[in-house]
Amino acid sequence: METISGLRERGAVDAYLRECGSRKVLEAIANKWTCLLVDALRDGPVRFGVLRRRLDGITQKSLTQSLRNMERDGMVIRTVYPTIPPRVEYELSALGRSVIMLMEGIKSWSEEHMPEIMAARDAYDLRTGEEPRPVRAD
Repeated sequence: METISGLRERGAVDAYLRECGSRKVLEAIANKWTCLLVDALRDGPVRFGVLRRRLDGITQKSLTQSLRNMERDGMVIRTVYPTIPPRVEYELSALGRSVIMLMEGIKSWSEEHMPEIMAARDAYDLRTGEEPRPVRAD
């Protein structure tokens, strides 16, 4: 087994290393809105307003930031059509399409195991005597 200093010397990609760039990638795809946007965009180009209605609870600011971040990361293609008013559509790039199955799995697992997670949280809160804290809906 190699040491951390040995991996650093070789410039290895290892998300356990503090300076590894793969942590930024992990941070980008571990975002709940990224996960849901990948699924919402899987069938082709979608307009901003449609995405906003589809992702119940997302703010305009969060949607804008998420789409910009995904575009910056090369996962989303933004197309502006020269109409009045301008029509803007978002679609997954080849890179974005490559993560569909992963995001679909995370979303499905979350939906399937939600009752167990909520029960575990309730049991924990009762056991520790803490007041349940509301989950933020960004």
